Amino acid sequence: MAEKACVKRLQKEYRALCKEPVSNVVARPLPNDILEWHYLLEGSDGTPFAGGYYYGKIKFPPEYPFKPPGISMTTPNGRFMTQKKICLSMSDFHPESWNPMWSVSSILTGLLSFMMDTSPTTGSVTTTAEEKQRLAKSSLAFNCKNPTFRKLFPEHVEKYERQLAAQQLAEQSAPASIQEENFEPSLKKRGTREEQKNIEVPKEVNNLRQRSFPSWWWLLLVFIFGGVMALPLLQL
Repeated sequence: MAEKACVKRLQKEYRALCKEPVSNVVARPLPNDILEWHYLLEGSDGTPFAGGYYYGKIKFPPEYPFKPPGISMTTPNGRFMTQKKICLSMSDFHPESWNPMWSVSSILTGLLSFMMDTSPTTGSVTTTAEEKQRLAKSSLAFNCKNPTFRKLFPEHVEKYERQLAAQQLAEQSAPASIQEENFEPSLKKRGTREEQKNIEVPKEVNNLRQRSFPSWWWLLLVFIFGGVMALPLLQL
């Protein structure tokens, strides 16, 4: 059971975090256990972790702030092992270096800074930048499968659902765009035919068509002309 001084200290730190949030850091205690905090770190821009959301736990001892907490990460990240304690000067790996003046915000700021580093430590792993980027892209989807994460960080669950809806909408609209591109040439041909049908004929041509005689008139004229030419022959 947590000591009275520990509870007061953690309650004070939570109020301070709510009043003055720390950049790229969110941390909240369990409603029924103030000794267990859950945090969410956002990857810094310009690093392989950019766009990633890294979820983990801080477990405080009942003697806090006079003893350091244990820190672990749940989200696959390419820097630390998951579900394993991370070795930091601010963690229970090094109680001799612990400073009671350190707080939740300073612990998580230090963890985020150390995450961007490449120095090996207990609980760290070595991966490529490409692997870290791949894990960063899938981090929010991974976190949203965790029931505790969904309860403590509902705003990030909503963010993921909006991203998912936008992605599904883009996938649905993509085939329609391809279909329009495929049918565009045929529509152009069809339009060309319509244009050919709707070509305006010059008035002079229409007038000539109206003035032209029917074919039987031409036959009659040929017959009369032939008869006139044959009259001299008949007189002979």
